Amino acid sequence: MRRAAKIDANQPEIVDALRSFGCSVQSMAAIGKGCPDLLAWSPWVGAQLLEIKDGAKPPSAQALTPDQIRFHAKWGGPIHVVKTVDEALVVMGVPK
Repeated sequence: MRRAAKIDANQPEIVDALRSFGCSVQSMAAIGKGCPDLLAWSPWVGAQLLEIKDGAKPPSAQALTPDQIRFHAKWGGPIHVVKTVDEALVVMGVPK
């Protein structure tokens, strides 16, 4: 039986910031098996997959898990790893 999805501490802040700029955001953390944390859409770049990592943690705790590495390799398209609100806003093409 799968445990409840665990999200990084900075994920709510990133989601709130993206939504405040008009992005649509869907959490996919509960899917597990290496699936990225967020599916986000913006009018500037369209849909993007975001993997959230907590930049406040040590580098070893920010590494992709084996499941994430496998998912990224099989996906074939871009999956953006972001650690901060600013990184997420850049990926989503939010104008400065």
